[in-house]
Amino acid sequence: MQITEHVHTLKIPFKVQINAAQALDRFAYVYLIYGQRVYLVDTGVSGSEQAIFDYLKKTGWKPKDIDKIILTHSHPDHIGAALAIKEASSCSVLAHRDEIDWIEDLDKQYRERTLFGFHSLVGGAVKVDQLLQNGDIINLEPDLELEVIHTPGHSRGSISLFLRPDGALFSGDVVPLTSDVPIYDDFKDSLESIKLLRNLSGVEVLLSAWDEPRHADSAYKAMEAGLAYLEHIHQVVADNADSYSEGSEPRWCRNILEEVGIPPAAANPLVGRSFKSHLKLLSNSLNQKKHN
Repeated sequence: MQITEHVHTLKIPFKVQINAAQALDRFAYVYLIYGQRVYLVDTGVSGSEQAIFDYLKKTGWKPKDIDKIILTHSHPDHIGAALAIKEASSCSVLAHRDEIDWIEDLDKQYRERTLFGFHSLVGGAVKVDQLLQNGDIINLEPDLELEVIHTPGHSRGSISLFLRPDGALFSGDVVPLTSDVPIYDDFKDSLESIKLLRNLSGVEVLLSAWDEPRHADSAYKAMEAGLAYLEHIHQVVADNADSYSEGSEPRWCRNILEEVGIPPAAANPLVGRSFKSHLKLLSNSLNQKKHN
């Protein structure tokens, strides 16, 4: 589906295993920027390359026309098809310097962020050809460039990308959906990153990996809603902080999800990781008060 003059999107469904018997239906939006060549923002999970190649054919292009893959971060639903696409197109892969270890070493990512069924979601490790940092300009071609904005929180090296000629802001997983499972590494960084994006001028459409394109005022409303959602979660975690212990973590996570309005069955280690980032902030704040 075409979104702006240069940007098209594909919604690609997949499943995430919660355990051996249960799986969640998920999806990810992949974005294609069309110019003299084609540029991808994220790739979806392993196998998504076929949907991307089919769409290219439908729009009169070929896999060999892909010049760059820009990864917003290293999680499997974003890098999963990168290796297959790179092998088919000989394109270059770009990512933030803080994500390279998890992109090029999948075993390291799995050890540090265990996800059931992880290896089935990723087609293989892929070499990053260009390291990015905040403020970089990716010159796709004359009059078509992407501004790199470091937006950590969901992961340490998450980036957003601003295609200013189209007013298109690619936000990866930075802005949470208020009806979705909360997944992030650092609550405070997530808040600051959303505020940073909210203060950008010229955004005509917000292009998230897990939400439909949001145009004009709806883009800013989505960011405000994401902020309010995170702040609500923080209050719920704070109210339940005293009941946390390592032994009770699964039950504790389910209780918080229920209070937030998410089915408790969605609890998993990544959700626990998110909620514990709130505990860390609460503990740091308490220690500061004791020393003042």
